[in-house]
Amino acid sequence: MSSMNPMLKPDTFKLGIFSSNADGGSALTKVPERWKAGWDDILDAAQIADRAGIDFVLPIARWKGFGGETKAREHSFETFTFAAGLAAATSRIALFMTVHVPLVHPLYAAKALATVDHISHGRAGLNIVCGWNPDEFAMFGGKLVERPYDQAAEWADILFKLYNADAPLDFEGQYYTLHHAVTSPSSVQRPRPVTMNAAFGPPGRDFAARHCDFLFTTFTDIEAGKAQIADMQQRATLAGREMGVYTVAHVVCRETEKEARDYYQYYSVEQEDTGAVDYMMRQKQAFSRSHDEIAYRKYRQRFAAGTGTYPLVGTPEQIAGELVRMRQAGFEGSALTFVNYSQELPFFCERVLPLLEQAGIRAGVPA
Repeated sequence: MSSMNPMLKPDTFKLGIFSSNADGGSALTKVPERWKAGWDDILDAAQIADRAGIDFVLPIARWKGFGGETKAREHSFETFTFAAGLAAATSRIALFMTVHVPLVHPLYAAKALATVDHISHGRAGLNIVCGWNPDEFAMFGGKLVERPYDQAAEWADILFKLYNADAPLDFEGQYYTLHHAVTSPSSVQRPRPVTMNAAFGPPGRDFAARHCDFLFTTFTDIEAGKAQIADMQQRATLAGREMGVYTVAHVVCRETEKEARDYYQYYSVEQEDTGAVDYMMRQKQAFSRSHDEIAYRKYRQRFAAGTGTYPLVGTPEQIAGELVRMRQAGFEGSALTFVNYSQELPFFCERVLPLLEQAGIRAGVPA
């Protein structure tokens, strides 16, 4: 593969910003400063991250949203055009697109992904997901696929073949039929741009082991995450491949621990958007299999604060310590969310990143 993509930098704990293309980010809260996901604010946050040496931007693919008082996630930007816009306005950061396999034809995705890879000079990445919310699929007149990762495997196989074919592609599969298909230009990255998946169940993880470079996963505590890393390493070995395991966390970084804890309680408990949290937890538990069952019983606050991800709440030193623990556990990186990216990223970058450099898990940013 090309070495241009920041996701391929060796020996560094990768950090990214997650869900900035959607209102609220990953927080289901009513606070007035909640992320509104206006384009100018999104661009500002991405450029802050780009200048600081943050490694990637990872958007979510949402269509319907979760309702509640804030109509959470109803306002969100489509991810191919989102990445293209950021690609032209940044210089170093990797830019992922998130695609729902049943809703986007692989031939279209190949052309769109290659377009962003050229605009960004090899910084594009693809998050391949199958979708989990039947209410969203109903908007398209469809329903959840019975064996979604069988379709995803065929989809990913077509993408790879299109980028590396010496002649027009004929393909006859269970889900797709292509006649003399071509896509030009091909991707800058060879044999394809970097790919990721966020599956939790065995079929999805087997798909990730065979077709993706990275798996993003959730956990209830860092120690428990070690078992998930071991599981994915075993699956990847059986597939004859190597892959990195990442996680996702929501951040409240303040000068003192009390200030951070007080704000965490304020936005995710006192100002929780209850209707949105109830809907999201109900649908995820029934259809997505994205979290351990214990998470739904014990960690409602985490769903309000960051869609069930791991909390990083405290001082810069405390948060840096937790990120070092993730690295020591075997994670290769983490995507991060904030209540307001533009307002909170500068303090995080100024105070936490140098501590990670001192700990030896990240390098400084070249001038």
